[in-house]
Amino acid sequence: MLTFYALRLTGGDPHRAEEAVQEAFARACRHPGVLDPARGSARAWLVTTVRNILIDDSRTPRVRLAAAAADTALADRQAPLDDIDRMLTVTLLGDALASLSEPHRQLIVRYYYGGHSLDDVSTELGIPLGTAKSRLYYGLRALRSALEERGLHT
Repeated sequence: MLTFYALRLTGGDPHRAEEAVQEAFARACRHPGVLDPARGSARAWLVTTVRNILIDDSRTPRVRLAAAAADTALADRQAPLDDIDRMLTVTLLGDALASLSEPHRQLIVRYYYGGHSLDDVSTELGIPLGTAKSRLYYGLRALRSALEERGLHT
């Protein structure tokens, strides 16, 4: 039952589903108290844990970069951009990034393009995690505005 639930959440990816279920059971083994009937249903805990594992997994830069690469590959097959359009897009993106404040640019580049976790980036920059989250949020808003000013719509 748990594997079928995970399969549905992953869009039918059996490897991600099995990984999530295994991780949920591993967490249950590390913390057996969570399966105590006095605390509630073990089934509900396992279902919630699998869901949270998959949500966390989908938020990692590795998954986002893979999804972006898949979207790019699909877009290339549907309407291939010629070299001049690609060069223009890269130039506009670089220009938009350059228009951001240094703290916002550092965070976006390290998080999205460097593939680091937000925890790692906050540690590298010597700032609290909450500050990193806030800078990322406002930096992305500023980047979106800068791209729209340059004619690229996100």
